Order: sequence, then structure tokens, then C-alpha cells
Amino acid sequence: MSPPAPGRLDADVIVVGAGVAGAAAAYHLAARGHRVRLLEALTMPRAKPCGGGMAASVQRLFPFDLSPAVDQVITRVRFTWCLEDPVLADLPGEAPFWIVRRQRFDAFLADQAIAAGADLLDGCPVRTLQRCGDHWRVETEGSPPLLARAVVVADGARSRLNVPLGLGSPKPRYASALALEVEGAVQEPDTAHFEFGLVRHGFCWAFPRHGGFSIGVGTFLGRELSDADAVLAELLPSLGLPADAGVRSHWPLRVWDGHHRLHGDGVVVVGDAASLCDPFLAEGLRPALLSGSRAAEALDRWLSGEAGALAGYSEAMRLEWGQSMAWGRRIAQVFYRLPRVGYQLGIKRATAPQRIAQILSGEMGYGDIAQRVIRRLLFNG
Repeated sequence: MSPPAPGRLDADVIVVGAGVAGAAAAYHLAARGHRVRLLEALTMPRAKPCGGGMAASVQRLFPFDLSPAVDQVITRVRFTWCLEDPVLADLPGEAPFWIVRRQRFDAFLADQAIAAGADLLDGCPVRTLQRCGDHWRVETEGSPPLLARAVVVADGARSRLNVPLGLGSPKPRYASALALEVEGAVQEPDTAHFEFGLVRHGFCWAFPRHGGFSIGVGTFLGRELSDADAVLAELLPSLGLPADAGVRSHWPLRVWDGHHRLHGDGVVVVGDAASLCDPFLAEGLRPALLSGSRAAEALDRWLSGEAGALAGYSEAMRLEWGQSMAWGRRIAQVFYRLPRVGYQLGIKRATAPQRIAQILSGEMGYGDIAQRVIRRLLFNG
């Protein structure tokens, strides 16, 4: 197929997926003057299973204020082993960790992209992506194909578009997780809870939000999450909630599992579709927002004629996120195989809670602590 005349293109960039990574990319591209189509398979606003925790340091990625979409500010974390043996740590900074509701936060970012000039087409599932000459052809369900100079693949953990394009991990590694939203009284609204003893090869989290909790159960060593209901029957009463409370949703966590190419000819992959989720603490929002922002910067340069700009995106994510996650994966592999030892040496050690708090707040990476932590876990000292 011969490439169309420039005037026939529907957009400079088509972004597939209006989650946080896609909406961030769409905003930054539109703000730089590019014609952007943001495609979302579902109708916005839409719910999405997610704990909703992220470092407040993501604010530096945007020129507008994110706080109107923040549900709760966390200043302290509480760790337990089988709901006992608690360890408390204060998070650094004035507002180090935020809790958001994805239905609200995703829509907020999409609205910012629209205000910057992007067009949102929701209820528009994408079927295929095809490179045709110097442009991309995007086939959608029930609509004519769309043509653009570049594409951002941001269709989430269940992405089926990235692997055929040779983007990201060819065999993604998944953790298994269950999420639930529970309404009820919150006794410590500024404290996030992490419970390490109830789940085999994983942990539970309980993040306070306005009027209740966002709660999750996850396992990280390739096992199915078969005991989630039994775990929740113990966890929920410890928070003053009924054992059967909440609407429960299983969803995959597509965790980081090595350095992979995140770019192609006029195409990049971002967020969960790029397998960027933290393999130890399951943080996904910060890398999603980071990758969407860095991808937009690279595409802006590429659209202006800088041939190597997209390769620069893959390298930027390797340096800014992947190097830390390589150590995070090693810590997770040891910690979740020896969880009781991990809790005693990795959580209860005098300096450990503050180090984890600094990682959660974005002030420190796993590489800063990894070798000492792994040595302690392997040799119990």
C-alpha cells in the first residue's frame, strides 16, 4: 500500500488505551502541538482494578496540579506478619504517597489531554495495527480505519498488540492479584497497611481512601492466587470490616522481567503493556506515568525528524526504571521464597522500614539497597 498524502492522516499520533500511561502520553503530545487521537475500548469514565497507590513525585512529570484527583495522602506505612509483629515507618516529605481511584484519576488525565487538544474516542476497541509505508493503519471495531504517523500502545496488562510488534517482553511474566473496594470507617486515614504473612509468596495491601479502603492480595512467584478468600476473611476483620465485604476482581499484574525493546518504527509501548510493574511491591502507576511522559518526549523529537529518538525512549526507561527493577526482581525472588526470614531481616531491621518508605515515595531505588538486602536474606544476617 502506498502512503497517503499528509492531509489524509487522521492524526500525528494515535494512542491505544486511555489509562494513565496512554492519557499521559496523549496530554504531553497534544500540549506540544501534535494532532492526537486517544482511543479507549470502554466508555469513559470506567472502573479499573487497582490499589491506586503512587509516589507523589509523579507530580514533577506534569505542569498541572494532580491533587484534585488524589483521594488520600499517605504519610505512614504499617507492616505486619500474620496481622501481628507490627512495624511502623513515616514516609519522607510533606505528601510522599498518594491514593487515587482509577475511575476518577484516569478520567482526570484524559480530560487534561482533551483540554490540550487531543480527541478522545471511547467505546472504540482496536483490532489490529499495521505499518503501511511511512504511517500506521489502526483497525477499530465498527469504525473506518484510522491513519497516523505514529502509535502509542497503552492497552494494559492484557495487551495483545505489543508482542506481534516485537515490543516489550515476548513472554510476559504475570503475578496474580485480587482487588476489592470496601466502604467503611477508616481509623488511620494517613496509614497504608502491608501484610506479609497471610499470603504464600506474596502480600496484602490495604490503602485508605475517602469512605473506605482499596484492598489487594497478590502472589509474585508464578502461582495462582487460590486462597484469596481465606486471606481476606482474616484481613478484613482486622480493619474493622465484615469478612465478606467488597466487590472482588481478579486481574493480572504484568511485572517487570528484564530489559526489552520498547520502541519500533514509529511505535512505542508504555505502562502495563510494557511490563513495567514493580515485581516486589507491585507499584504500577508511577512507571505508567513515567513511561507515558518519556514516550511523548521521544515521539515529539521523532516527529520533528530525530531518527534515533525512539531508541532513546527505550534507553531512558532502562536507566530510569529498569535498572532499579532488575534489583527489585532479585529481592522479590529471595524475599518471597523465604518470607518469614525476609520479614525479620528485611522489614524488622532498624533501617529497613525507612528504606522501603523511601522506595515507595520515589526517593530511592532498589539498587541503593539490593546487595545488602539479598546478602542478609541468603545468609540470615
